[in-house]
Amino acid sequence: MEAQKVSKKWFQLWELGKFRNLPITEDFTHSSPYGIIEGKQAYLNLVEANKDKFLGHRFDIHDSLYCSDKSCIQYTAIQDDFKLEVTEWHYLKDRLIHKIKAYYNIPGDIREDRKLENL
Repeated sequence: MEAQKVSKKWFQLWELGKFRNLPITEDFTHSSPYGIIEGKQAYLNLVEANKDKFLGHRFDIHDSLYCSDKSCIQYTAIQDDFKLEVTEWHYLKDRLIHKIKAYYNIPGDIREDRKLENL
């Protein structure tokens, strides 16, 4: 299934630190408890400004569902002593991720060292 292949590539590229090659559309949108980022370049700029928070994770995939044009993946993102429980919906357009809706388990306030710059 195309969605499964694209979503797996998403995670592989993150683990390799190759975020500039993510399979996303120019009008990509990412929404999460941290906020909404609209546009591929805006997303890549945010990652670039916050590499210490975005890069260096490994992902333990717990569950996933795949259709022809969307995926749902439940996983734990692990970076050193930081763990984040996440469920993401990936919506595809033209074999690329067009939109992600991410749901995070963030107990209490976001630690200062985990807050994003330029959001």
